[in-house]
Amino acid sequence: MREWAARTSARLNTGVEAVIALLMALLVLDVWLGVVDRYFFHWQLPWPEILARYLMIWAAMLAVSSGIARRDHIGLTAAIMRVPVSLRRIVLLAIDLCVLALFLYVLWYGLGFAQSGAKRQAMIFGISLQPFYAAIPAAAALASIQTVLAMIRDNGTHLDNPPFAEAAA
Repeated sequence: MREWAARTSARLNTGVEAVIALLMALLVLDVWLGVVDRYFFHWQLPWPEILARYLMIWAAMLAVSSGIARRDHIGLTAAIMRVPVSLRRIVLLAIDLCVLALFLYVLWYGLGFAQSGAKRQAMIFGISLQPFYAAIPAAAALASIQTVLAMIRDNGTHLDNPPFAEAAA
């Protein structure tokens, strides 16, 4: 089960990182177009700045699940390392469960948030804001899945045996 969770987490993370790379490339091109427009061509395009904002939000939100998969997110390592080894695994699993509860909470309320975007329109694009607001529940769903997979994969031992450690060596 742990190997399956590790493989599934790695595959999902590879796909998410590919999407993030594409979003970042689009963000760079969009900002570059805005700069070229402003200083050279003076087309006065109204949308590059707004599009950059939403591309950045999607990329940043999706990157959360990548941080979870790699266990690169902020942790209380210094405090947890003071916990006796016999209790450390239980504490780490409890933290993972709290993190999962947080992301499920964000997912639940994020769905309502995304639905509220259906009633709003982006003035410049003339389309619903729902696809842009959907970044919150989509990221929370991915983060929840990655939290469960990482919890199964690591089983509370990720401070003693960091994931992807063999790749760094």
